[in-house]
Amino acid sequence: MDKAMYLGMSGAVQNMNAQTIHSNNLANATTAGFKADLAQARSMQVFGDGMPSRVYAMTETPGTNFDFGPMMETGNDLDVAVSGDGWIAVQTNDGSEAYTRAGELKVNTFGELLTGSGLPVLGNAGPIAIPPNEKIAVGRDGTISIREQGQGAENITAFDRIKLVNPDIAELEKGPDGLMRRRDGVQELADGEVHLISGFVEGSNVNVVSAMVDMISLTRNYEMNIKIIQSAQENSEASARLLQVQ
Repeated sequence: MDKAMYLGMSGAVQNMNAQTIHSNNLANATTAGFKADLAQARSMQVFGDGMPSRVYAMTETPGTNFDFGPMMETGNDLDVAVSGDGWIAVQTNDGSEAYTRAGELKVNTFGELLTGSGLPVLGNAGPIAIPPNEKIAVGRDGTISIREQGQGAENITAFDRIKLVNPDIAELEKGPDGLMRRRDGVQELADGEVHLISGFVEGSNVNVVSAMVDMISLTRNYEMNIKIIQSAQENSEASARLLQVQ
């Protein structure tokens, strides 16, 4: 294969990979607590016969953007947003522990406290189960209080506390499900310095305008790489015709 054609092809493939990252970010621009994936490209030399005088681009995801998303007021008793640094601990489908800032909480018919995506929220002794009640309140420190059915407004009972953690972000990695986990697989200890704001949720930290501009730029780069492939093909055909004449 002609080297120029190979470079154009590899560039187009990497443009498509980067487009996938940005399109996923854009698709989650309205997802509560979503943290955008970062994308970068670096030059890689092409080794083979002769000197490595040509380079191709390689797209990679070096990490996650941990900037805070905007706070959006909802007024719902079960909606919570982490104030500053910190995460809400949840139980994943395989039973392991993971962390999220998506605070759109709900209670299912079995009394389980779940995230908006249906994952159990962890408390002092595992997943939180809320007994029948007339009102639920979540305190600043994650304490869950309820007014049991038939009780007066003054009879408020605190029965569990949401597990809030604050690991070093350098120790976290984002999984395909969008949840954060410690790289070493160790469960983080609860941190009493992490606080919640009730009646709010944290929005996605995706910058829609920036993501759109990046996608347009990647589209232009993709078209340029396709033109390189076409030019290499035309040059090859022209050379073949010259050889046929001789």
